[in-house]
Amino acid sequence: MAYRVRLQNFEGPLDLLLFLIKKNEVDIYNIPIALITKQYLEYLELITIMDLEGASEFIYLAATLIRIKAQMLLPRSDNGEEEDDEDPRLELVQRLLEYKRFKDVTPNFAERERIQRDYYGRSYFKFDIADVDATLDDSLTDVTLFQLMEVFRRTLENVPKTTFHRVEIDPVTVEEQIDFIINMLEARRHVLFSEVMANLNERLLIIVTFLAILELIRRDKILIKQAAPFEEIWIQIK
Repeated sequence: MAYRVRLQNFEGPLDLLLFLIKKNEVDIYNIPIALITKQYLEYLELITIMDLEGASEFIYLAATLIRIKAQMLLPRSDNGEEEDDEDPRLELVQRLLEYKRFKDVTPNFAERERIQRDYYGRSYFKFDIADVDATLDDSLTDVTLFQLMEVFRRTLENVPKTTFHRVEIDPVTVEEQIDFIINMLEARRHVLFSEVMANLNERLLIIVTFLAILELIRRDKILIKQAAPFEEIWIQIK
């Protein structure tokens, strides 16, 4: 299945690390490197399957995590002398903290840009709010790529494992699944991610459908939202 995903504002490997730290509720200054590396490699497998642009950056950081894990397995010197054994995680923690500082201030600049863009000089205008459906929208927040991938990973885990490999033509294309999703959204403005995947019982079909969702995000056709972190994800047509 040759299909490369390119997303605007693509989240990188440090975003994935911050996501895993938040998901596991661990201290950024004391990262359980074995656990985080294991989970990171699971996400790297998904990224490789989907052939996401910039996958090489994730592979590079995976190598860094494995190196840190190996260093932490080495025996510490125990000769009675005081030695400064630097924590091998220290450089990574510093990179994460610096990245997080920049990431945290970015929304402020984006909000200022939005306010300035929507500012108009005093004049007469008419605004019709009759057709605005804000009941559900107001209770939902934006979803990151990795939150979406977490739901995708759980969906793949529920697919029955096959014990054989059969070579065959792909049953569906990304464009066909894009039409499938759009048809669902035209009937109902909001659809749960789990509903979209509900009747898909083949691993390849689930992957192609997920790629279709990513492509619709890239084309700015849909929004992905949820009420709170790690809760149900809603797909909404724009």
